[in-house]
Amino acid sequence: MMLIEQTTVPAAALPVEKFKEHLRMGSGFSDDALQDSILETCLRSAMAAIEARTGKVLIEREFLWQLTGWRALSEQALPVAPVGAVSSLKTLDRLSSATEIDAARFVLQRDAHRPKLLPTGACLPTIPLGGTAEVVFTAGFGADWNDIPADLAQAVMLVAAQFYEHRGDMRARGDTLPVGVNSLIAPYRTVRILGGAA
Repeated sequence: MMLIEQTTVPAAALPVEKFKEHLRMGSGFSDDALQDSILETCLRSAMAAIEARTGKVLIEREFLWQLTGWRALSEQALPVAPVGAVSSLKTLDRLSSATEIDAARFVLQRDAHRPKLLPTGACLPTIPLGGTAEVVFTAGFGADWNDIPADLAQAVMLVAAQFYEHRGDMRARGDTLPVGVNSLIAPYRTVRILGGAA
């Protein structure tokens, strides 16, 4: 399976000014924007870290998911949440010849943790032997920073601050999250049982 981000978070959606306030950086100087690119990089890195630990997409964007087989013919859990829409589904044979699947043959079951692709008939489309299925979908809490739940937004700020403070020393960063982040993200982490099938 491979999840490919088709669109990225636009710079305008990143809370650079709020992050400056969080860091208590001075303002009103001629070089106020001097560190904006560094702050943006820290925010993007922190968002990626929180998304990886929770399986939740913070700011809305489009993804392409490629897989070689369904977990079950009656349903397929999607790899991230929340998913707003599935825009296309197609199967490809081993020679990459594509078959677009009619949107009437599947439906998105929305869920805060495990959204699923369901067939409207008896089963999901057959994936050719040696082939793949490609699902294109939009995921995220919304298009704007203010659409993100407050506790996840705070977690991003804390992680981004750690990245900023230790930007010159990768060893100081480590894999340890700042104090309190695990508590903030705990309600959003997906508990996987039976190998993640449910």
